Order: sequence, then C-alpha cells, then structure tokens
Amino acid sequence: MNFRRRQLLGWSLLGAAALAGGAWLANLDYAKKISSDVLDLIPVDERSPELSLVRQLASQAGARTMFFELTAAGGQPVPAALARDFAARLAQEPAFDQAQALSDPAPREALGRALFAHRLTLLFPRWLHDRETAFAATRGGPADFPRWLADDSAAALGKFLATPEALAFQDLVPADPLLLLPAVVERLKGSLGAGPADDRGPALVWARLAASPLSEAGQGPAFAAIARVTAGLRADFPGLRVADTGVNRFAAASRARIEHEVTWLNALSLAAVLAVAWAFIPAVHRGLHLLPVVLLAVLGAWVGTTLVFERLHILVFVIGSLLTGVAIDYGFYLFMQPPLRPDEDYWAKVRRLAKPLLASCFTTVAGFALLLFSELPLIRQLGVFVGAGLVCALAAAVVYFATVRNAFLPTRSFRGGQALPAAWRRNLRRALLLAWVLALPGLALLRWRDDIRELEIPSPAVQREDARLRALFGEGHDRTVYLTYGASLDAARASLAKLETWLHTAGGGRTETAGLGALVPTAAEHARAVRFWREQPEFGPELRAALARAGFEPGEFAAFFDAYARQARTATAADLADAVTALQAKLSGPLGLLVHRGQPFSWFVTVATRAPALAPPADTHTVSAGQLQSLNQLFSRYRRSALWLSLTGLAIVGAGVFFSYGVRDGVRIFAIPCGACLGLFGLFGWLGQPLNLFHLLGAFLGVCLTHNYSIFSATSAYRHEPPPVSVRLSALTTAASFGVLALSGIPVVRALGTTVALMVVAALLVIEFEHLAGLKGKS
Repeated sequence: MNFRRRQLLGWSLLGAAALAGGAWLANLDYAKKISSDVLDLIPVDERSPELSLVRQLASQAGARTMFFELTAAGGQPVPAALARDFAARLAQEPAFDQAQALSDPAPREALGRALFAHRLTLLFPRWLHDRETAFAATRGGPADFPRWLADDSAAALGKFLATPEALAFQDLVPADPLLLLPAVVERLKGSLGAGPADDRGPALVWARLAASPLSEAGQGPAFAAIARVTAGLRADFPGLRVADTGVNRFAAASRARIEHEVTWLNALSLAAVLAVAWAFIPAVHRGLHLLPVVLLAVLGAWVGTTLVFERLHILVFVIGSLLTGVAIDYGFYLFMQPPLRPDEDYWAKVRRLAKPLLASCFTTVAGFALLLFSELPLIRQLGVFVGAGLVCALAAAVVYFATVRNAFLPTRSFRGGQALPAAWRRNLRRALLLAWVLALPGLALLRWRDDIRELEIPSPAVQREDARLRALFGEGHDRTVYLTYGASLDAARASLAKLETWLHTAGGGRTETAGLGALVPTAAEHARAVRFWREQPEFGPELRAALARAGFEPGEFAAFFDAYARQARTATAADLADAVTALQAKLSGPLGLLVHRGQPFSWFVTVATRAPALAPPADTHTVSAGQLQSLNQLFSRYRRSALWLSLTGLAIVGAGVFFSYGVRDGVRIFAIPCGACLGLFGLFGWLGQPLNLFHLLGAFLGVCLTHNYSIFSATSAYRHEPPPVSVRLSALTTAASFGVLALSGIPVVRALGTTVALMVVAALLVIEFEHLAGLKGKS
C-alpha cells in the first residue's frame, strides 16, 4: 500500500472514530450522567447499615433541610407575621415541600392535640415503667403497688400545682392528673424547635426541599424559588434580607468549584505537557502531531466510561486529567524513535517497537482493569477511564503516525546523566541507594487518615454562614445528634432504650437528651401497661381515694377516669402502632425529622448535650449524625481493599514484565517503579504526612507509569545505548501533568498528583544514572 492510500485510510479510521465518539457525547444528558454527590462515591448496595442510613437521610428530610434568617435593612428581625408569610409562600414553590416559621405555634399545637388524644397509649407505659422503678427502691410487695402508685401520683400533682409551670396546664390537669403531658413537654424542650410567637428574637424559618440537596433539582430550582419569594415580599417590605444555609449550598459551591477545576486543570495540564514537549523538540510545529493522539485518547476515555457506567462522579474527570501526561507516552516513543536505516518502512518500525509498546500498554491496562473489582465506584470508574484511554492512545498513535510522511521527530540533544563522568554517576547511584535505604524505616511510621470531606473543595465563607445560622437554630458544638435505627420502629425503639442507658452511664449522669423517643414506648413497656390495666383494676378506685385524701375533689377528674376505664377495657397490643401512625400524621416541620418509620430502616433522633466523646456501642444501632465517622471508617475499609487490589495488580504487571524479559532482567526492570514507591512512602513516614486512599491510588498509578519507562529504557540498554529521549520527555510530561493536579483545591486530588509526580521524578533519576546499564541478555 502506497503512502497516499495509507494516509487516506488512516484519516478515515480516525475521523470515523472521532465522529462516532463526538456524536455519542453530544447526545448525553450531562445533568443526569455526571454527579457531584459525595454519596454517589459509595455503592448503593453497601452492606453497612450505618451507611445505608446515611444514604437514606441524604435523600430524605435530614439533609433536605434549609434554615433561613429574615432581617430588615438595619439587621433587626422582621415582624413574625412576615416570617410566616415568607414560609407560606416558600411552601407553595415546587422546589419545597414544607416551610414553617419557628414562631408559628400551629405545629406544636397539633402535636399537643395528638398526644392528648393518645396519651394513655403513648405516655402511660413509660410513666408506669418509671414509677415501677421508683417503687422497687421502696422494697414493697406487688400487692402494695397500686395504693403506693395512687398516693405517689396524688402527691406529685399537689407539688406540680404549686409551681409556676402549672399555669400553662391548668385547663389540662382535670383530664391528666398523672401529669403525662407536662412531663413529656419538659423532656421535649430541646426538640420542639420553638421560637417566640411575637417579634422578639430572630425571625427564623425552617424549610424542606422536595428533592435531594445533592442533585441539581435540589439546588438551582430551590435558589431561584428563594429569590422569587424574597423579591415578592420586598414589594411590601423593601429592606428585607434573607440569609440561608443548607446542604445544597455546600453542594452547589463544591460543584461549581469542581467544574471550574475540571476546565482549568485539563487546560493547564495540556499546556504543561506541550511546554515540556516543545522544550525538547526543535521543530515546534511538528510537535503538534502529538495533539491528535492525546485528544483521541481523552475522547476514548470519555466515551468508554460513559458507555460502561450509568452515572459518573465528576471527580473521575478531575483525576482523569492525568491521562494527558500518560497518553502522550506512546506518541513520544513511536514518533521519536529513529529508523534503523533510511529506507525502513513505518510498519517495520512499528513491528520492531511492538514488544515494549504492547508490554507497557497491556500490563498497565491489566493493572487498571483490576480496579473494576473495587468496592468503590470512583475507583472502578477511574480504572475504566484510564484503561480505555491508554488503549485508545496506543491505537491512535499507531494509526495516526501511519498518516505522517516522515514519522520521526528529531529532538534537541540532551545527554542527561551521561553528561557526567562515570565516577560521578557511580557515586550518585550510591547516594540514591543510600537515600532509599534510609527512607525505608519511615514505612513503619506511616499514618493513615481517611476523611470523606477531603473529596470536596472547602468553602470557608459558606461554612461560616452555616455555623452562624445553625447557632440561631440552637445547633451548637456541645450538641450531638444520634440516629438510632432498626428494621422496624419497635426494633429502633428497643435500641433507643439501650442508647439512653449508655448515655446515662457513659455521660456520668451529666448528659441531657431530647427527642421524640420519649413519646413512643417500647413494645415491652406497652405490653406491660396492657397487663397492668387488666390485672390491676383497683388502681382507678385507689387513685380516686388518694386524690380525695390529698384535698382534691375527685369529681373534677371525671374526664380522666372515663378515659382510663375505657382504655383498661379495650387496650390491645395493636393500639401502639395505630397511635404512632396518628402521631406521625401530626408531625411536620423540624418535629417531623425526629422520628421515621419506613424501609429499609426506621429511626429515632436523639439530641444530646454534653454527650460522651466515645461512639455508642454497636448493640445500640446508633450513629452520630453530626459526625462523618461512618463514612470515614468506610473509606478506611475501602483503602484496605484497594491495597489488596493494588498489590494484585502490581503482581499482574510484574508477571507481564517477567514473561516478556525473563526473571533476571524483569526483576531489575520492575525494581525501578517498586523501589520509587517504597522510598517515597518511607519519606512520607519520616515527614509525618498522613496518607489516605488516594495516596495509595497514586502509588498504584505511579508504579504502572514508571514501569513503562523501565521497559522503554530496557530496549535501549540491550543495545548499549543511553535511555531514549522519548523516555525523558514522557517522564517529564507525566510529572508536569500530575504536578498540575498537585495545585488542585481538592485535597485528595492534590494527594494523588503529588504522589505520582514525585514517583515519576524519582524513577527518572534512577534511569538516568544507568540502573539498567547491566542488561545484556536480549536484543
């Protein structure tokens, strides 16, 4: 085939591939395909109940909450009526499914009515349990309990009526002489989310989004709705200012900054790679032949990844910017290898270089393919992205340079390590070996710290505003929020009882708690109450007599005794579920977040002040909603899993090298990437640098990349030649590409970029000082 036909065929193949890939990408719905949701980094079928609970919360009410403060132009609170108007208008917006002014008493009144209607089913069992505990301390006999309980209740009522708090319940006491409602109101003080009903204090509004705050539907439409409502109210109240916070504000800020980083990191990475390349290439315009290889590799990576995965995290493309520095390797090696003789055909040159090219590409791709077995979606996606990109880069390089008339790019002469006298090179090799040996003990000092917050770009201004507004809503550093879960509400309530016991013991009696768990008895407490009603019918008459002895007129409590007699006659175990359902129907606003019944978990929320620093025991089935411990522990587990995958991948890469070059030479070739990795991690240990999952991923990437340079250099070493310029250029462009990642505002991306850049530089130094000079066995 003559050159012209080969050129047309090559252009046709590359053009068709580019058009097909471009058409695929042009038809994608990027809003649905690409996510910035941190929880999309976690498998949907993750087997940890704690993580399933966090995922469920993130898509339900807990994370969908937004907090608002309304002020006038001078910073003073707006009238309470305006706050209620703001909430009413916001609730009518499709982006929100609830909104309430904290000064609005209606939700608390609805809860009070529901509790009153079901007070004996919901509140009596817990009250009875507490009184039985108190009676046990008296060491009285079971037969004495009804009379003791009646006398104790009458005495408690007398003491309560002598307190100022009794004024608020004076109309309620005739129907509740056991003080079931006053007791539970006292326990719920920290849970009611109440604000002043008048114009005193800040004007606060609570709202809940209709969509997940981590999705676009929970961000842009919500912010637009807030702006519309605010603008509408300013017509009557010109000085109105609205401050708000929520998870969606953090997610939107992070998404915007990550999208910005995707653009400038890729652009800067490409610019850095081309700058390094052109420093070695005298004919700058001919260096542009490398661009199609890089662009087609990136196109192939995008197409391959979007074809394989239904949904991708945006971090894949941020970290995937490293592909620019890797994909250009094959172009360098093919384009910069001089022909053996002036008349050598291009395809003869390709066949001559096929062994190092294929060994480099397919061993690296095999290592990355192993990442598909990772539990972590991001690692699987990155494995496909880089693997597909490398295959496309090799194919594009082979086909594209077949279309170039003179497929050889001369470079400027750089002697590198060979510019130094042999004795100097020998001493420098010894110095590198000594530094490596000294670094190795640092491996014992390595510290691992996995923090999911490092996956996002910090937003200090948003964090400060969030802390200020949450403080107005009563959320402080001394409060800990616990979520106690179970497969059913009964199971969750049983676990909550264990949590309450643990908090009392571990907190030394100083921990104060609030939550709607106080309104729902355990199944055992309710069953005990049903037995009490059936087995102790004398309690009603005993209480009448005790009230009379205490100076009360028993007839005033007729409503209570009628309700109590009816409850004692008709109570069954099924009453509890019906009462809880009725209660939940009345819970709205902040109160609705405190209890949930559904699948796969039901849960109770407990707010604790001066809580123990320790995590609750596993048998309490409780996680802290105010901390990220569960996700951090999960990432630690993924790191351990990724370590084994990386070691297995390296074994595959090493086996490929040994198979291609033999054990003796293979060990020497593979020692460069492995030695660079161990030495760098030892240095991190000495420096006290905490490492995470992405340092480990960077080490795996670095080993796969630097083993390419070892293989390409080995081919020259067999011919007793210095390392090819293409290896130097490839290593430096890779270091530049990853060095750009080290400038990222995302801590984990910065960690990955720094790790790989340092590994590549270390490997290049070793190659320059003739580590492979002793290879002699093959040609």
